[in-house]
Amino acid sequence: MIRIMLVDDQRFARLGFQLMLDDASDIVVTAQSADGRSAIETLEQLAVQHRPLPNVILMDVRMPGMDGIEATRRITRRWPTISILILTTYDEDDYAFGGLDAGASGFLLKDVTKHNLIDAVHAIANGDAILTPRITRQVLERGVPHPTSSQRQ
Repeated sequence: MIRIMLVDDQRFARLGFQLMLDDASDIVVTAQSADGRSAIETLEQLAVQHRPLPNVILMDVRMPGMDGIEATRRITRRWPTISILILTTYDEDDYAFGGLDAGASGFLLKDVTKHNLIDAVHAIANGDAILTPRITRQVLERGVPHPTSSQRQ
């Protein structure tokens, strides 16, 4: 069973993601928070109570108080076994690369389909990474050196 924590300041966004994930028999939403700071507090409480931590956190970026990037940084440092999928309405490189630099395992837009969200959760829970196609292209352009003509021969 894959345990999920939803972190988003919009209650209806959390509800929508929970409804999407309810169709997967091997995924259960075990915790929710409205911002990064309360997410960390919830994780601390679970740890103190010796209750299971989530395997995957679905994290919004822009939230009051502690944003999703800083929360991702702190969570991945303290609990490295938790994987984080950034979900945002903002298709901006700064958010994507900020989240990835902070330790997130993926970056998707909130308009993701139910099928793609469930697939992404499975992928991240299995240790893989997932990115929107545009961000994948940006990663390849930034990170893969292009061979010179002599190297291609």
